[in-house]
Amino acid sequence: MLAIIQGAGWPIWPLIFASIIALAIIGERGWSLRRPLVAPGDLLPKVLEEFRQQGASAEMIDRLTRDSPLGEVLAAGLRNVKSSREVMKEAIEETGRGVALQLERYLTTLGTIAGMSPLLGLFGTVIGMIEIFGAQSASGTPQQLASGISIALYNTAFGLIVAIPSMIAYRHYRSKVDTYVVDMELQAVKLVEVAHGERRD
Repeated sequence: MLAIIQGAGWPIWPLIFASIIALAIIGERGWSLRRPLVAPGDLLPKVLEEFRQQGASAEMIDRLTRDSPLGEVLAAGLRNVKSSREVMKEAIEETGRGVALQLERYLTTLGTIAGMSPLLGLFGTVIGMIEIFGAQSASGTPQQLASGISIALYNTAFGLIVAIPSMIAYRHYRSKVDTYVVDMELQAVKLVEVAHGERRD
């Protein structure tokens, strides 16, 4: 591996740096976007049961806010449960926008890496081509020519190696966040309807 890096020359270092950042983001988002941490499946039934028994107590709202992103959205609704249906929904929507931004954290950076890595690889290719043309001078040697070709090919390949998994992960996590946001909206609407007596379950 070290020989490949040495053969690729200095243009490969930005790609290595980008790959480290991409791996860190993929790992962090993979851990943070697990369903039990974002939108526990049993949270809404528990909230509705407690709400019917005790109402929206301050202790319950504080506990929900700390529980998960879904809990934060539901807590926003319960803080305004005595207001009109429209005010309650507006409070939920405002909190939901903030929660969505938290879920999308670092995804823009991951998408940028996915888009820029092939360009960084192309940059390395250009540098390699420059070395190849330089090797064609009177003082050029076959070693210089081989070095230029290796820089060109290694950087192109490594740019694609970084870009493809980054793009796959970016699209996967974007889809996952969108699914969570829709799911939280549906559960929040259910809470509003139950709180205002429009449905029983």
